[in-house]
Amino acid sequence: MPHPVFSPGHVAVITGAASGIGLAAARHFAGLGMKTVLADLPGPALEAAGAEVAAIAPGGRADLLVMDCDVGKQDRIAALCDAVYDRFGACDLLMNNAVTRRGGGAFAPFDDWHDSFEVNLFSVVGGSQAFAPRMIAQDAPALIVNTGSKQGMTNPPGNLAYNTAKAAVKHFTEGLQHELRNTEGCRVSAHLLVPGWTTTQGRAQQPGAWLPEQVVDYMLAALDRGDFYIVCPDDDVTPAMDRKRILWAAGDITENRAPLSRWHPDYADAFEKFEG
Repeated sequence: MPHPVFSPGHVAVITGAASGIGLAAARHFAGLGMKTVLADLPGPALEAAGAEVAAIAPGGRADLLVMDCDVGKQDRIAALCDAVYDRFGACDLLMNNAVTRRGGGAFAPFDDWHDSFEVNLFSVVGGSQAFAPRMIAQDAPALIVNTGSKQGMTNPPGNLAYNTAKAAVKHFTEGLQHELRNTEGCRVSAHLLVPGWTTTQGRAQQPGAWLPEQVVDYMLAALDRGDFYIVCPDDDVTPAMDRKRILWAAGDITENRAPLSRWHPDYADAFEKFEG
């Protein structure tokens, strides 16, 4: 059975909603008859997303709130929360989905690291802190979905700032769910969405990548089952491959291997054999 949150009239709030997975989610929720809130940086992309979703929503613009919001700023997240409750009186689904790839390696400029953490981590913490108490007070089933990354689990070389922030999102969401499930009377649950290779932000579709709509479909099925970890495959990487890669990464600690041994030449043959 579908999760009760996904019902006409319920309210979905999505950050990073102007493109990619966020926009695909907004389209889907509006199509279900949900009141849908799209939050993103101001500009033509957000305006176009609002028009697109309004055309799907049964009540048109009356079922929508489109709000420019720099989610890295706590006062802007608080203003978003106030606007949602002033307009619709509830939030049944919060999807902390905003992302930036700005950052780089260990010696990238500090400001780039700061910006990466503001958007990729602090927006998740801030969104959860602003919305969760009101969602709990609604005394009804509700969901918080935080978008993580496989890079936050296996830490591939390339963008350490992004990987580190997304690793923190994983830890935060695990801790958030633990606190929610141990809060008396709480009917809100938290979940970690971990997309695979997905075509986003206007990029050309590549063989092997999933479309954002596929990620949303996979997410919805997992939420219906009550899954916490929603680790999406794609057309190149199967769930079995994901499991092996995550286990190998954890094994760097338990087996006292070199860090990031998956990319270390001394362990190339061992990893290839392990992955099968």
